[in-house]
Amino acid sequence: MKIHIFLLTLLINSIFTYAQSNNFALAENYFRNNEFEKAMQIYKQLVDKSPYNTTYIKRLISCYQETNQFELATNLLQNRLKQNPNLVFLNVVLGFNYERQQQKDIAEKYYATALESISKKTGYGVTIANLFKDYNKLDFAIEAYKKASLHNKNLNYEFQVAQIYGEKGDFALMFDGYVNFLDKKEKYLNTIKTLTSRYITDDGENENNILFKKALLRKSASNPKDIWNDLLSWLFITQKEYGKALIQNKALYQRDNEKLVKIYNLGEIAFQNKDYETAKACFDFTIEKSNFSEDKFSAILMNLKIGIDTNAKDINAQFQDIFKEYGINKNTFFIQVAYADYLTFTKNKPEEAKKTLEKAMEYSDNRYQEASVKLKLADVLVYQNTFNKALIYFSQIQSRFKNHELGQKARFKVAQTSYFKSDFKWAKAQLKVLKGSASQLIANDAADLFLIISDNQPKDSIPTGLASYAKADLLAYQNKNDQAMIVLDSVVSKFKGQPIEDEALFKKAKLLTKKKKFDEAILTYTRILDIDEKGILADDVYYNIAELYNNELNNFEKAKEHYQKIIFDYPSSIYLVDARKKFRKLRGDQL
Repeated sequence: MKIHIFLLTLLINSIFTYAQSNNFALAENYFRNNEFEKAMQIYKQLVDKSPYNTTYIKRLISCYQETNQFELATNLLQNRLKQNPNLVFLNVVLGFNYERQQQKDIAEKYYATALESISKKTGYGVTIANLFKDYNKLDFAIEAYKKASLHNKNLNYEFQVAQIYGEKGDFALMFDGYVNFLDKKEKYLNTIKTLTSRYITDDGENENNILFKKALLRKSASNPKDIWNDLLSWLFITQKEYGKALIQNKALYQRDNEKLVKIYNLGEIAFQNKDYETAKACFDFTIEKSNFSEDKFSAILMNLKIGIDTNAKDINAQFQDIFKEYGINKNTFFIQVAYADYLTFTKNKPEEAKKTLEKAMEYSDNRYQEASVKLKLADVLVYQNTFNKALIYFSQIQSRFKNHELGQKARFKVAQTSYFKSDFKWAKAQLKVLKGSASQLIANDAADLFLIISDNQPKDSIPTGLASYAKADLLAYQNKNDQAMIVLDSVVSKFKGQPIEDEALFKKAKLLTKKKKFDEAILTYTRILDIDEKGILADDVYYNIAELYNNELNNFEKAKEHYQKIIFDYPSSIYLVDARKKFRKLRGDQL
């Protein structure tokens, strides 16, 4: 019998809770649609059944206020306080009711009463603070949280207070609050990074970046911890100041050798952003300190890639020295694949590269390594204009590794090779899929090539120069830059006034830069501006010219002039932050 009564009670309670939930949802819908009279009737019932539910009371009071029934709101709240003086949080609601009637003096008396009550009714401290926050009484909310913390040492509301400072625009206090909170709750590191990233940018001169850095440095000086170095490194990486990030990561490594991986990862980020000096420092440190052969050989490979990217004269000797010291085996597998790439695209020795890849295949440990060899072999075949055989290899990898980055890379290669063959329709179909690739680099490359084909694809059998441009692109891919420029000149000559003209000029300027013919590159870029100064490539052109003047020709006045052009005329450019930073540096601002 007792069991039956218990089950019946449980069933009745469940039905009541469900009905109450449905009624609240209906009332909320009326409230959101400004149907306050209808909402009011339901909220009255809910308050009668749950007299201590602050959400219901607040909503009912809001309905009274929206319908100018302030006296009803006052009577309800005062009666509740008489019936139960412990409901001290209602003083906040009552105060706001008077504020809605422009009776600020009376309102502030109730606010003060609510704040004073926290010392005796600490359990309502958070409710009072949240009510103040909901009513946008942010200073009162901060005071309430602080009082609640003061009267209960086990509670910590620094996080909530910091967020309110952010809402007020007091970012210095917000960052201090986040840092103080992390000092006690280190497990929230990623949460604080996410929140902070809303306020900082990649511009180290941004006021919020400076405030956040100062907060970290103050805390680091008073209470040194790994977490401050971690955050400083994260900030410097955001600002693309990789050398400063390395200093912080070395400090982390000194206290914990397991942090060596962070230095390697930083090296990869610096390499991708062409900060080769910092990248090499990271990889050299990894080679020196690592006890794991895989990490060590990865760092060696990255140093070789830096040598190739910077046109180091002794790069072939470096490869040979590595093979001599460590042998041709499983450890040097990826170095062998990289050497085949170097032999093909730098030394024009594709047959030798094929032999190197055949040897490397013997040391592949798994299907992923085997696929990486096939992928590189297909690249060599494209270099040799053996497109169909290359497409077979690319397609095999694409089908075997559909959801892996290798498969995505192979799909892009299929599209690119089809494009080189002037099979633009098939190339576009592949690129359309790849624009949503998980790999940002592949997605960006796919989007760029997709746009070039879309903007210039022949219509009604009328030539647009795209086939010739694709041929020039292939020659550039094969590192046959002089031949590529001859074809590009032909495109510019034959298709003047068509969209392909400025693409061809831009491509030529890039190749001239690669050949270190900087003055010619600038003249070529300028021709694009002569065609259309507001064209889609205009900000790219101004930035590239500025970079040449700044980094290669040491003509800083000209560099400033072109950076400034981006700042004033292209405010939505992706180069804006970088241009502003470099302009200020050249102007002599204290950074």
